[in-house]
Amino acid sequence: MMRNGSTFDVLGQLAALRRYARSLTRDDADAEDLVQDALVRAYEKRAGFDPERGDTRQGLRGWLFSILHNVFVDRRRARQAAAERERQLAEIETATGEPVQEHHMRLAQIRDAFMTLPEEQRAALHLVAMEGLGYAEAAAALGIPQGTLMSRLSRARAALRAVEDGTAASRPRLKIVGGPDEPSR
Repeated sequence: MMRNGSTFDVLGQLAALRRYARSLTRDDADAEDLVQDALVRAYEKRAGFDPERGDTRQGLRGWLFSILHNVFVDRRRARQAAAERERQLAEIETATGEPVQEHHMRLAQIRDAFMTLPEEQRAALHLVAMEGLGYAEAAAALGIPQGTLMSRLSRARAALRAVEDGTAASRPRLKIVGGPDEPSR
């Protein structure tokens, strides 16, 4: 994108946008469509981007995450059929063979636990733990108060810890980014 003669590094944000879109949609093809739709909307709304609101790179990143999230919400509201596709996708994922190596099984369990979180918690945890956004920036990207974001993070981390507490004691404990690493017992 060009604005006032300067180039914004939208291409540099594509990997993060794709990861976040994958976290929201749970499907690679839907995630690519979501990123494309978000980039089209960002291009259409480029006049509304104000690089003076802070660091241009972080400001652009947060702005793009916000647009991507809003496109996701709009698409979800517009298509009731998406719920049926997610149900079918979940059936397909559970029917696939389990990985041979324990490490792959463990990662699959963690991924599955993450994907079962409600969308609001998944989005909050993804932006903070995987994308490295601060609480204020993640809250702004989601269009929610910072306290609501922190509450969603807390519930998401607690849900993942509950899954972890149900695993064999011989495995190392999962450390949830941003939460306490010590068991509460």
